[in-house]
Amino acid sequence: MRQSINNTVHDIEIELEPLLLIVDDDSVIRRLLLDFLSAQGFRCEAAANAAEARTYIAMKKFDLIILDIMMPGETGIELAGNIRLTDQTPILLLTARDQLADKLEAFEVGADDYLTKPFEPLELVARIKSQLRRQKPIISENNILLFSNFSFDLKNGFLTHDSVTIALTSTERLLLKLLAQRPNQPFSREDLAQKIGHRVSERTVDVQVNRLRHKLKCIDPSLDLVQTIRHQGYALIINI
Repeated sequence: MRQSINNTVHDIEIELEPLLLIVDDDSVIRRLLLDFLSAQGFRCEAAANAAEARTYIAMKKFDLIILDIMMPGETGIELAGNIRLTDQTPILLLTARDQLADKLEAFEVGADDYLTKPFEPLELVARIKSQLRRQKPIISENNILLFSNFSFDLKNGFLTHDSVTIALTSTERLLLKLLAQRPNQPFSREDLAQKIGHRVSERTVDVQVNRLRHKLKCIDPSLDLVQTIRHQGYALIINI
């Protein structure tokens, strides 16, 4: 389930149906997965190869990618590795290859789960839901975004870590509010500059993002929460 905050940062908009990308060169399997997963309440797109998958990924933000390994041209393993260079979307590999070496290779390139064919359809659904639970941020009824040991009040802009309030400048607070509107999804520098206002330049956005990133890293060096997404901008990356 993806959750986002509207521009007033007061109301929570909940999108009930996660968006999945199915990548498989077998048209019969693609159609079966599309029909079954749609019936299970997911929104789905389907691609026949890596090139088509890249086009979809460039246009939309997916909640999870289901990827076949054995495809002509660029394999699923290669595509998963390339996706993981710039994107943290969960990747679930479907394949008839069940050797330990194959599984290890998949996890080494960044896959999150691995299911061998043939498989029980309901097991696939269970694995998808498990990955989505791990990725989604938790937003309580009083508009508090919870991630790792942080708590961020989306209405008032207060950030705490282990119950200790973190001092933020007004610009840092606004920037974090903006990024928290769409966790794990990038905002362009231009978009952030316009939303911050006061004729802020994109260079100023870079400076403010770096200050916020540094402050969060000092609190918890193990986390890289504010990340630069190549060719897209900045995002608040939350993995639960």
